[in-house]
Amino acid sequence: MTQARPPLAGVLVPVTTPFDRVTGNPAPIPLRENARACLAAGAAGVVAAGSTGEASLLDETEFRQIVEWLRDVVPPERAFVVGTGRESTRGVVEACRVAAEHGADAVLVRAPAYYGSSLSAQALTEHFRRVADASPVPVLLYNIPKYTHLALADHLLAALADHENVAGAKDSSGDLKNFAAYAAAAPRWAHFMGSGVHLYAALELGAVGGILAVANPATALACSVWDAWTAGDRAAAGAAQERLAPINKLVVGELGVPGVKAALDAVGRAGGPVRPPLVDLGASDRARIAAALRAGGVPVAD
Repeated sequence: MTQARPPLAGVLVPVTTPFDRVTGNPAPIPLRENARACLAAGAAGVVAAGSTGEASLLDETEFRQIVEWLRDVVPPERAFVVGTGRESTRGVVEACRVAAEHGADAVLVRAPAYYGSSLSAQALTEHFRRVADASPVPVLLYNIPKYTHLALADHLLAALADHENVAGAKDSSGDLKNFAAYAAAAPRWAHFMGSGVHLYAALELGAVGGILAVANPATALACSVWDAWTAGDRAAAGAAQERLAPINKLVVGELGVPGVKAALDAVGRAGGPVRPPLVDLGASDRARIAAALRAGGVPVAD
């Protein structure tokens, strides 16, 4: 009998990819330690090889390794999602197959970016349809125009709303009107907010949770928004959101992946170096991050 998949809901953490400072290779021990810490702090699951995991800077062997290493530490009752965005439809399908073979519960698929300006709405819709047709596990569409420079329109979601293998979407546009349009276009889907600034507002609009980069260093705080919301304590959820938003604005919104890794260093988890061409942060930005974490009530390591 096939085991039931865990629910796609709550706060999922798109974990970073720690790199060895000497070799530059992905480092399995800190990767797994970070994932375990997030799960212990209340995360409903993790996302491997997403934007925050520097997925576009990994080769295919590293991708497989990371999926294997993380599957080992995510218990079956927690969601394990894998980012499988690639530039070709064929490449996405193959990555979905690999992810499924190594135990993914679902895949997160961004838009192809390089030829984005040449893709018609129909071509983009067919890309996602073919991926969903072929993927062995459910698909989440991923809107991240900050990096792809290609926003997924709500009519694309509407065109795929009845596909049995599309389970939901993550919207990292930071635009609540866009999120609301997504929810209206595909009402049966699991819609995730991708911005830690807007988690509370997205829950009001029907989100099932958030896939939040800021939940790497501030896992318990991000989860407390969800926990209080589901417990019916809107005041507590709102108060936690007010503490979370400034951290997200600085760490994720302004400083990006280097900021998330620096924030992990600040809280005593494994951040470490980013992979070039990304550049590690200097002392002044690290001090700003530590101050923002403290102001939000997130413990900072000595």
